[in-house]
Formats: sequence, structure tokens, C-alpha cells
Amino acid sequence: MTATDDDVCRRLVGRVAVVTGGASGIGLATVRRLASEGARVVVADLDTTAGPRVAEEVDGLFVEADVTDSAAVDHLFEQANSTYGSVDVAFNNAGISPPEDESILETGIDTWRRVQEVNLTSVYLCCQAALPYMIEQGKGSIINTASFVAVMGAATSQISYSASKGGVLAMSRELGVQFARQGVRVNALCPGPVNTPLLQELFAKDAVSAQRRLVHVPLGRFGEPEEMAAAVAFLASDDSSFMTGSTFLVDGGISAAYVTPL
Repeated sequence: MTATDDDVCRRLVGRVAVVTGGASGIGLATVRRLASEGARVVVADLDTTAGPRVAEEVDGLFVEADVTDSAAVDHLFEQANSTYGSVDVAFNNAGISPPEDESILETGIDTWRRVQEVNLTSVYLCCQAALPYMIEQGKGSIINTASFVAVMGAATSQISYSASKGGVLAMSRELGVQFARQGVRVNALCPGPVNTPLLQELFAKDAVSAQRRLVHVPLGRFGEPEEMAAAVAFLASDDSSFMTGSTFLVDGGISAAYVTPL
């Protein structure tokens, strides 16, 4: 179930939100949700076809950004601040999960490094760039995309992806503690398996592959991007004002399950 235009809250009016990986999947759904709640949204992505279209849809700003490049990330947040006057929300969401990232016995060092750069180093760079604006303002919310795999193990391994998301979770916890008294909250969103193009390509091409994973989810289905976007909007808003350093699991119950319903 997703929110409609009539029942979405307006919790983010006047706030500026930067969303990396904003042209597709969870990022796209979040761009739309934050805009619907009143935020001015900066869409960051490498996709120069879809990105500008998404930004236009929400009357926002598109910035082409390689989130593994420190200069590009600095430019992204500078553009957000100079265009709209603040940086209130940073949803550091860009990530990859290439098929060649699998068992540690099969995954090469180049794949390991590429996944770490995109999934973990980019979050480090985005937090590093966003924090000075938020500290100066005395307020801000950073939401970093980790994953349920940061708290669970899988026999069907994606070793670098899992390790990168564990790093995101630990870093988010530490930053949430470190900057709490300066008014900046940092939380990690930990989605379960979500119905995005990436998941469909990797895990759900056929019924057997999909069921291999769905059997572990108590709710019996993949999550939807809009459900993750709703969680981001909550963490971005004052409704979560007493939350920082949290592991915010939105996973259909998978991390709580031992035996699931038949």
C-alpha cells in the first residue's frame, strides 16, 4: 500500500533534500515522496537522460555526480546550498550490486574495490560534504542506505556488497552519536529485498529464484520502492526527532524470522 497525493503529510515544507541515485529505484520513489511533502529536491545521478526528467517532474534541480569523486560530491552539495539556501536532508542512496560480486572464492579484487567505492566510500564522501552545512545550520538529517544484509548472513553471498553495507551501518551509527549535540541526526535505512530493476535483474528473473528469497520474508513479498521512500520521509522529518544512530529496518520481517508462515 502506498500513499496518495491526498493523504501524504507536508512535513518537509521549506527544506532542501539531496538524493543520490535519484533517477531510479528507491532514489526515484524518494525524490517523489520528499517533493510531495514539500521539500526542494536535488536529484544526483550519473544518468543524464532520466535525471533531468525526474528533477523537472518535481520542480527540482538535477546535478550530474559521480559519487565516488570527492570534487563532484563537494560540487553537488555546494549546488544544493547555493541554489536553495540550505542542506537539510541528505539521502545517500547510490549503490551497485554487480553479478560478479558473489562468493569470496569467486569475487575478484577489482569487483571488490568497485563495490566498496560506490556503496561505502560514496557515503563517506557525501556525509563529509553535507555535515559542514548542517553543523552551521544547527540541524539536519542524514539517511544512509545500508541493507538488511548488514545485520544478517546469507549463504548466497554477495561478499563485497554485504561488507559495504555493514560499513555503512557502522559509519552511520558513529556519525549519529558524534554529531547529535550539534543538531545533526544520522540514521541508516536497512531495506529488505525491494522490487527494483536491480533486484529483478539479479534475483527475480524466474519464479524459483524469487521464491528462494521470498520464503524467508514473513510478509511473503518483496518491498516496494514507495515503502522505502515513506521510511526516508519519516527519518527526514521531525517525526523522527529523537532518532539518531539507528538501524532502521524496513524488511518485511526478514531479520526477525526463524520460521516463516507456509
